[in-house]
Amino acid sequence: MTVGIISLNFFLTIVSVAILHQFGSLNPVAAVCQLSFVDGHKLFNFSLTSPIPKFPHGVLSEDGFYKVAVNESVLWFQLCNGMIFNHDPPRCVDCQDCGGPLHCGMECSALLANNIGGYDVCTTIGDVSSTITSIIDKQNPHKGVIVTMSNYVKTSSGSENCSLSVSVICDSNGVQGPHSLEKLGTCNYAAVLQHPSGCAVVVSVHGRGWGWFGILVIIILCLFGGYMLVGAVYRYFFLGVRGLDMIPNLDFWVRLPQRTQSYCASLVRKFRRPTEGYRSSYSPVNF
Repeated sequence: MTVGIISLNFFLTIVSVAILHQFGSLNPVAAVCQLSFVDGHKLFNFSLTSPIPKFPHGVLSEDGFYKVAVNESVLWFQLCNGMIFNHDPPRCVDCQDCGGPLHCGMECSALLANNIGGYDVCTTIGDVSSTITSIIDKQNPHKGVIVTMSNYVKTSSGSENCSLSVSVICDSNGVQGPHSLEKLGTCNYAAVLQHPSGCAVVVSVHGRGWGWFGILVIIILCLFGGYMLVGAVYRYFFLGVRGLDMIPNLDFWVRLPQRTQSYCASLVRKFRRPTEGYRSSYSPVNF
């Protein structure tokens, strides 16, 4: 019965993990802000929104947004999530894809305002659904990650893919930046942020798992546990058996250790007999 209960707990644990993983995959923050990278025998885990000392929201700005102003351009963005403005909201023209004039900046993850003819014109250059997280340098995974967000913007010639790439550099001492904004193309920008969330959690990986033999053992154990559980349930509810007698084929399992011991003893005697016969063929010799 104990084996059956253990197997049932194992099965329920697997199902629970699968359900939690499924619900976690529906969360856009969890999807875009977690990254695992294997390098040799080390597993680098990045989780930008996990709570860490002094930063309960991870890399997310507690103000609801980051802001960078360079020359005539102002950029608002929030890594891995949509922006929230409780103060200093964007005030610019053409903010339809990011909340409209009444909620400008509330429905996107990166918004750029350029001063054109005395007016600030908004361009949505990032969205949570199109955010990708990648390693900055695969030769040096400790350096950090790049969070890239993009959005298609309608233009007179059709549409153009605008983007913002934020390098989250590992810095265990605190947060620095973003202080500058680099323009890489027509509407492609890059910024740098130093943050403790950019530091990976490194786990040592030994070997490559159990392989086919381990899977076979797990399958056999699961089948055995299922057999014990189903048999115990059947005997309890349909036959009215209680106590240890609920275990199917109890006599066989009770006698199994004794039978195993007898079988091992017979094998030992079988291998000893030729040796003893060989030794008895010698006669003592007196010198």
